[in-house]
Amino acid sequence: MKSKTIYFVAGEVSADNHAAALMRSLREFYTDVTLIGRGGPQMRALAGEQFKNWIANAAVLGLWEVIRKYGYFREQFRETLKEIEESEPDAVVLIDYPGFNLRLARALRKQSPQAKIIYYISPQVWAWNRGRIKKMARFLDLVLCIFPFEADLYNKSGLRAVFVGHPMIERLRARKMDTERDSNLIGLFPGSRLREVRKIFPVMLRSVPELQKQNRNMRFEVAAASEELAREMTGMLDQRGQDRRAIQVKVGETATLMQCALAGIVASGSATLEAAYFRLPFVLIYKVAWPTYLVARLVVNVKYLGMPNVLADKEVVPEFIQRRATPDGIAKAVQQLMKDADARDRMVSEFDTIVGKLGGGGASEKAARAVVEEIGRSRMKPAN
Repeated sequence: MKSKTIYFVAGEVSADNHAAALMRSLREFYTDVTLIGRGGPQMRALAGEQFKNWIANAAVLGLWEVIRKYGYFREQFRETLKEIEESEPDAVVLIDYPGFNLRLARALRKQSPQAKIIYYISPQVWAWNRGRIKKMARFLDLVLCIFPFEADLYNKSGLRAVFVGHPMIERLRARKMDTERDSNLIGLFPGSRLREVRKIFPVMLRSVPELQKQNRNMRFEVAAASEELAREMTGMLDQRGQDRRAIQVKVGETATLMQCALAGIVASGSATLEAAYFRLPFVLIYKVAWPTYLVARLVVNVKYLGMPNVLADKEVVPEFIQRRATPDGIAKAVQQLMKDADARDRMVSEFDTIVGKLGGGGASEKAARAVVEEIGRSRMKPAN
């Protein structure tokens, strides 16, 4: 088979995970494939030294952080377009990261009309601007969706889409354990970005004394996505003078904690689906800067923030967002889960149904097959 070149763009930690898995699957289809572009450390480890690891700078949260780094992103945008033009890849695969990647796709279509542009981990335009889908059809050739309702929505709007399943299933399945839950353990999952942690972790910590009033033996373990975040959270603990014996920060043990804790407090994001997969009863928390929140309120048109609730189309998991994210309210909801076995069982039963909608595994292989088939297709001009 003729050698192929595929250019990738990923801008966040979770996208680095998903893209790396896709890259490995693509190598099973193409014995001679050159993987180039920009993403994270896992992608670079697979692709080689020519691949740019930019995630430390690219992963930003909130409107004001994006504005502050506008010059950086403008320069990276120009560099990316230039690299694609010079490398002439057989396909460009954009992974999530819609603020950058949708603009890139539009500019790339003007620059290189014949380029194959594939979007993996669909941008959640169904949540904030469904009218954009028809416009997206003009500059995207194919969208690979991880939720079934997305593919239906896109195809009805004239944008070709395929449901491949959620790539987290294959990753989490390998981390399943046979263990019992600790009735005195609560898991805290404050997010994977520094700015996110700085907003959300203090609220979690203020919930701890409220929870300890009910049970002095209660322990808390905090899932840190990196050593850097662990140091940040440990510093917050020291500043507050909280009992370090009762609160431990652990790196790289998210899956274990989700299977050992009796309940959890989870920041909105991919961790909510991971918690559902591991059947951890939890409450959802999210806080951002007020200007970011107010802008989001103007454009987001979904009833729920957490993906388990979106997929169930009802509030399976209590959501504590912005002003509602109070230590007292969160503590009461967690206490209810810890005391009420029936409530925990009902939530877990809903989780089983939700996870069943994410596909049975093999998402990376299905996505790779779809990329290979798309490369082999003649590019059709989208209808105006």
